[in-house]
Amino acid sequence: MNVLLVGSGGREHAIAWKLSQSKKLRKLYIAPGNPGTAQHGENVAISDTDIPALIAFAKSKKIDLAVIGPEDPLSAGIVDEMEKAGIMAFGPSGAAAQIEADKAFSKQIMRSNSIPTAEGRTFDKFEDAKAFIATRDEPVVVKAAGLAKGKGVFVCDDPSEAILAAERIMVGKLFGDAGKTVVVEDKLLGQEASILAFVDGKSIYVMESAQDHKPIGDGDTGDNTGGMGAYSPAPIVSDAMMNQIIREVLIPTVDGMNRNDTPYKGVLYAGMMLTQGGPRVLEFNARFGDPETQPILMRMKSDLLEVLVAVCQGKLDDVTIRWDQRPAVCVVMSSGGYPGNYEKGKVITGLDAAAKLKDVMVFHAGTAEKDGQIVTAGGRVLGVTALGDTIAEAKAKAYEAVALIAFEGAYCRKDIADKAIKQ
Repeated sequence: MNVLLVGSGGREHAIAWKLSQSKKLRKLYIAPGNPGTAQHGENVAISDTDIPALIAFAKSKKIDLAVIGPEDPLSAGIVDEMEKAGIMAFGPSGAAAQIEADKAFSKQIMRSNSIPTAEGRTFDKFEDAKAFIATRDEPVVVKAAGLAKGKGVFVCDDPSEAILAAERIMVGKLFGDAGKTVVVEDKLLGQEASILAFVDGKSIYVMESAQDHKPIGDGDTGDNTGGMGAYSPAPIVSDAMMNQIIREVLIPTVDGMNRNDTPYKGVLYAGMMLTQGGPRVLEFNARFGDPETQPILMRMKSDLLEVLVAVCQGKLDDVTIRWDQRPAVCVVMSSGGYPGNYEKGKVITGLDAAAKLKDVMVFHAGTAEKDGQIVTAGGRVLGVTALGDTIAEAKAKAYEAVALIAFEGAYCRKDIADKAIKQ
C-alpha cells in the first residue's frame, strides 16, 4: 500500500516508525514530516493544514491510505475531503472531531449520555463567566473551548485566580479564537490516565493504558504543556478499572456519537481522572495522544497498518492486537523556556549514540535539518523512549539515552514514571 501520513511531531515519527515495519507497506510519504520521519519514508513539503494540496498529492501518488495525525486538519474536515476524493483516510470526520475541537460540544455529548465527568458550565461572555466564578468557593478548572495545543487548561484554587484565567483567555485572547468560549468546571482530585481506543463506528478495541505528565515541572508543578513524558502501562488502571471505563465511558460515547449523527471512526482518546468516586472524563481527543503514542507503539507487536485499514473498513472485529508485556517510558526533551517563549535553531548532538542503545527509540518532535545538522525547531524537541523489564528499568534506560543528547537550553523533567514506580 502507498500511505500518506499527515503531521510533523513526535506522534507522527512514532507512527511512521511503526508503519515502516509493515510487510503491506509499499511506499510511505509524510507531510510535512521531520528529520526523524525521513528515516522511515519520504518527507513532503506540504503543510498539514493545506488540505487541497494534500489531496492533490495523494491523487498524484495513488495513495491507498491517508493517516491523519494532528487535531487541526481533523477538525477542519480533512477526512471528509479525502473520502470525497476517493482516498481511504484514517481519522474521524470533521463533525466527529468536534469532540476534541469544541469542549462545549464534548460536554453536551457527555451530559446527554450520562458519561461521568466534572460538573461544569459553558460561557461565551467574560462577564457571565466572571459572575459565575465569583459565586464559587471550591477550586475550579477554566478551559478554552477550542484547540489550544494542550495548553488551554488552568487549574485554579481560588476564584480570583480563575477570573484572571478566564480574562486572559476571553479578553486577552491568549489562545485566539480557541478561547471565544470557555468551560468552567469543578476541579477533580485523583490520578490521571490516558485511555486510547481504536473505533470503527461500532466496534471498540482498547489499547494499552498510559499516563501523561502535563505540567512542566517535577512533581506536577508549573504551567501545563502538551506533555512532558508518558509511560505505558499505567499500573493505576487495573483490569477492573479498565472494564469500568469501557462500560461507563467508551461504549456510551461511541453510541452517543452515533445517535448524534456524528459516527466516530479513528482513535478515541479519553483523558481520565481516577477519583475516589470512580473514573471521570477530563477531556476527549480525536487522535493519537502525544507523547502517549510513543510508549504505546513501542509496545505494539502487531501490524499497525493492518489495524488502521480495518478501522477504515469497519472490520475492527477481525483484528487481534498483540502487545509486548514490557513497559515503556518516554521522556520529552524540550527547549528552554517552553511552554513560554523559546529559541530555535540549537544544534542537537548525541542522537547517534542514543540510537545505539538497545530497546531505545529517539522520536523527533520539534526538529529540523540545517546545513547537515539536526537543530531544534519547536518547544517539545525529542521524545526519548525505552522498553524495560520493569517500569524502573525502562525509566533508567530512557534517562541514560537523554544523558547522551545535548543542545543549548535542553530541559526535561526528572520524575517521569515515578508515580508508577511508587505503586
